[in-house]
Amino acid sequence: MKFAVYISRLIVGVLFIISGGIKINDPMGFSFKLEEYFGIDVLNLPFLAPYALSIAVFLVVVEVLLGVMLLVGYKPKFTVWSLLLMIVFFTFLTFYSAYFNKVTDCGCFGDAIKLTPWESFSKDVVLLLLILILFVGRQYITPLISKKVGMLVTVVGLFACALFAHHVLNHLPVIDFRPYKVGANIVEGMTVPEDAPKPIYEYSWKFEVDGAEKIVKTEGDYPDVDGNFIGVDTREVQAGYVPPIHDFTIEKGGEDYTGEMMEEDRLIMVIAYNMSKADLEGFSAVKEATDRAIAAGYKVIGMSASGEERTASVKAQYDLNFDFYFTDETTLKTIVRSNPGIVRLHRGTIVQKLHFNDADELETAAE
Repeated sequence: MKFAVYISRLIVGVLFIISGGIKINDPMGFSFKLEEYFGIDVLNLPFLAPYALSIAVFLVVVEVLLGVMLLVGYKPKFTVWSLLLMIVFFTFLTFYSAYFNKVTDCGCFGDAIKLTPWESFSKDVVLLLLILILFVGRQYITPLISKKVGMLVTVVGLFACALFAHHVLNHLPVIDFRPYKVGANIVEGMTVPEDAPKPIYEYSWKFEVDGAEKIVKTEGDYPDVDGNFIGVDTREVQAGYVPPIHDFTIEKGGEDYTGEMMEEDRLIMVIAYNMSKADLEGFSAVKEATDRAIAAGYKVIGMSASGEERTASVKAQYDLNFDFYFTDETTLKTIVRSNPGIVRLHRGTIVQKLHFNDADELETAAE
């Protein structure tokens, strides 16, 4: 038991620190995932949606601190109880998502490591077993340092997490794991290789043969059955290749301008995924930066999922010298974790991303 506790302590502590550390790099992204869980069609807790970001920051800070406290052995009884309660909750959540196919990615490791719902649930089951070992053998969790030093380490960890979360929320994630990171080419990200694996489907063909129903399964070909055809059910048994970027469009007035925009040598995209949730004061800084970019010869466009009336109102209020185009809200949330945010491109390649707080750092020199 002592050895099992030691191994479980090491694995659980390290995993909690890694998982929390990845999410604290991008708490905004984790809050978007929580909003999905709070949705009417999932947990039906829409009243929690406005607090998703605060809850996200709290959870990831606690996750990191519990991992640190477990490794150093500070307040083991409190730590193990907290870990047990947290993992029971998340195991239920991932099972619910997997069984009812509600949220296709739990966000456990942010955008760094993508897990399917059942993979997330399996991961949580393993962690639950390890934490149960810790719970049963908690008397073997001995402190590695004195109580005072353990408290100091915990407090320092708390302040470090809070300062880091504050930094990334007021700027952008330090490490960008998304397909729209600096250096990525959007057109290439949407391209499907010729040799990419295709999806495999199973077809269940229903026939009436001699008065009885008969089902014949194939991978697409119509079966040779001597009977009356009733119907067919289709099930995907193996997913095909999905490009990293598969939902990016730039539309206006019913027309698609994606190809045209991706050929621009000097393009600035001002992204505000939802005007109702935007920090509108940020448009003052955006106005100064984009006016400078336009003077330097850049084409500037706005991108939002809000309606034309709302975007026109913001454009008039802040005297913005560019038009807004429509793009899917989830896509815009993925591109930049700032509302509004600025993205600079050269022929479809992202060369700079900025939070509106850093709008004055927009580079407008010749490419």
